[in-house]
Amino acid sequence: MKIKGLFALVLILSLAFASCADIPGSNTTGESPDITGPGIIEQNGNDMENEDGEDEKKPVDDQKTPDEAGEITSGGEKNTELILANRKFSWEIFKKINEEDSKKDIFISPLSISTMLTMALNGAKGTTKEAIENALFVHGMDIDKINRGYAWLIDRLNGIDEKIKLDIANSIWIRDGFDVKPDFIERNRRYLNSEVRVLDFSKADAAGTINNWISQKTNNLITGMIDPPIPDDVMMYLINAIYFKGEWAEQFNEENTSKQDFHAIDGKTDKVLMMRRTGRVDYVSTDDYRAVSLPYGNKKTSMIIILPDMDINEFISGMDNEKFGELLDGLRPVSDLNLQIPKFKMEYGIKELNDTLEAMGMGVALSHDADFTGITDELFISRVLHKAVIDVNEEGTEAAAATVGEMKTTAVVEPVSFIADRPFLFVIADIEEGNILFIGKKAYGDR
Repeated sequence: MKIKGLFALVLILSLAFASCADIPGSNTTGESPDITGPGIIEQNGNDMENEDGEDEKKPVDDQKTPDEAGEITSGGEKNTELILANRKFSWEIFKKINEEDSKKDIFISPLSISTMLTMALNGAKGTTKEAIENALFVHGMDIDKINRGYAWLIDRLNGIDEKIKLDIANSIWIRDGFDVKPDFIERNRRYLNSEVRVLDFSKADAAGTINNWISQKTNNLITGMIDPPIPDDVMMYLINAIYFKGEWAEQFNEENTSKQDFHAIDGKTDKVLMMRRTGRVDYVSTDDYRAVSLPYGNKKTSMIIILPDMDINEFISGMDNEKFGELLDGLRPVSDLNLQIPKFKMEYGIKELNDTLEAMGMGVALSHDADFTGITDELFISRVLHKAVIDVNEEGTEAAAATVGEMKTTAVVEPVSFIADRPFLFVIADIEEGNILFIGKKAYGDR
C-alpha cells in the first residue's frame, strides 16, 4: 500500500547516564617555555605535530592554577536540570534551522553546538552571559553546576556502551602571542576536557593543522571546516567534535534490501534502498505520528524514527521536549512488526549558525558589543560553523559532527507495519535520559 504525505527524518543521539565519574585531568609536563598569557595552563591530551613535524606550542603555568587554590576541581556531577535544558535546546535549534531549510535534508548535533557554546559561556560576562544562558535554557543555573554537569555528561557518554564507539572531544586554539585569562582555560580544560593549543595563525598550514585535529576526532568524516588563510583578526577557535558508531542490536539482512519508492517532500517519487526485517520492535502510535525505537549495542542508545501523519514541517514546528518525552514514555514492544526503513547517507553543512543563534536571542555575543572579558578584552564570536554526516545501513549507524566557534578581536489489529517511504524524522536517543546529540530530517530519496 502506498503511503502518502510528507516524511521527515530527525536523528537525535541521546544517551543515558547511570553513574557519576570525574573527568581525568591532563598531565602537565612543563616541556614548553612559551607563555600565551600569565598563568595559562598546559593543553590536555596528546601533542599533535604540525606538517613540519614540530609540536604545537603549549601554554605553561608558573603560578598556582585555580584548582590548586581550591577554586576548581574536575569532579563531575549529574545535573538533571542541564539534561532537560539540553533537550529543550536541541528541539529549539532544530526547529529554527528547519525554518531556514524547510525543503532540505537536515542533520545536526545539538550537543556539539551546545558544548561549544558552553565553552564560550565560561568567558562571557554581563548581557552576553545572559544571552548565551537563555539560548541554552540554563539561565539562573550556577556556572560551576553547569560545568560539573558537562564533566559528568562527557565522561558518561564517552563510556556509555562497550559495544558502540562514542567520542566527544573539545579543543581551544589560541593565536600565538594572544593573552587569554587562565581561569577561562582552566575551567574548559578541567570540566570540558578541552585540549588547549597555541598556534601561529599566520602560517600557511595553520588552518590545516586545526582541520586535521577535527578530522582525527571524527574518524575522517568531517574535513575542511576552516578555510585558509586564517584572517589576521581571528584570535581563537573553540571546537567540539563528536563521533558515533554503533551496530544495531538486531541487524538487517542485506539480502532483504531492495529498491522501493520514497514519496519525497516536494511531491515527487524517488527511489531508495529499503532495508527490511520483521520482529519485536518498540513502537508507539498517536493521532499525530507513529514511531519506532531501534537500539544499538547494549540498548543504551537508540535511533528513534518518527513518521508524522501530517506535513513534516508542520509537525516539526510543534515538536518540543515535552512531546519527545511523551513519545519515549509511550514506546511499547510489538511482536512481528513489519519494519522498513531506508539505507542512506546524509551530509549537512558546513552551515553557518549565526542567523539561527541570533533568532534564539544570542545576537549580542555575535556582535562587537559582546562581553567576553572572562577570556580577554575586545573579543566576540564572529562565526559559528557546524557540519554533520551520517551513514545508516544494515549493520548500524556511523555519525559525526563538528562545531567551530571563531572568535575575533573587535579593534563565533492488522499486522502493524512501519514503512519509511516518505519524509521522516530520525532520532538516536538514550531511552533512559533522552539527551540529544543529533537531529536530522530526510526529505528526499536517492537522487
